Amino acid sequence: MRALRTAASGMAAQQLNVEVISNNIANMNTVGFKRQRAEFQDLLYQNVERMGAQSSSQGTVVPTGIQIGAGVKAGSVYRITEQGSPTQTGGRYDVAIDGRGYFQVLLPSGETAFTRAGNFALNGEGQLVTDDGYAVQPNISIPQDAVDVSISKSGQVQVITAGETEPSVVGQLELASFFNEAGLEAIGDNLLMETAASGAANVGTPGEVGFGQLLHGYTEASNVDAVAEISALIIAQRAYEMNSKVITTADQMLSVSAQVKS
Repeated sequence: MRALRTAASGMAAQQLNVEVISNNIANMNTVGFKRQRAEFQDLLYQNVERMGAQSSSQGTVVPTGIQIGAGVKAGSVYRITEQGSPTQTGGRYDVAIDGRGYFQVLLPSGETAFTRAGNFALNGEGQLVTDDGYAVQPNISIPQDAVDVSISKSGQVQVITAGETEPSVVGQLELASFFNEAGLEAIGDNLLMETAASGAANVGTPGEVGFGQLLHGYTEASNVDAVAEISALIIAQRAYEMNSKVITTADQMLSVSAQVKS
């Protein structure tokens, strides 16, 4: 009975849907997190009677035919890259991106990763780094005698050192943008990697055309909407229940047919 396999594919699809939703909810407070959405596609169809087939010697054709679907499959898990709300932290090295773009991060492997999480800190050498100690690119070093640090909207990093009244520039933050941001590969730790689907990174200065501005003393909150996610979770749960009900019904029908005596 096709209904068993069809409903089973529906349950598997809704299980994936719930897993995506649960990941969104789990990351509600993750800095710079972008929510995801599961998208589905129908499976192949069996043509019992093909539409357009000739139905008589007079040339009449079947107008609609009979096609029976085989169920559903996961098409993709799409990342929604809409802006998260800026949250004021007052952190000395916290930076949020208001608009498009990603910070660049140098991994221990020598590869460049990208992130929206701007909750930076300093390592023992005074370099600006992520929570995991990965250096922000281009490399920016803060002098040990710096008494104040400011980061402009255009990404210019200035410090005032002890005994000085005028700020001096110690570095320039740059952003990377992509044609297809949804094509970036998430590797955890708030980091994304460039792929063939995302296209090559286009690097520029914050505030330029196609790039957002920076907000010093802020971080970007997750763009997860709790109400929308709970609503989606309820819908997925009900869809799962309905597919399980189809399996129960198909099983009962098979049981009835098995009891038929000749």
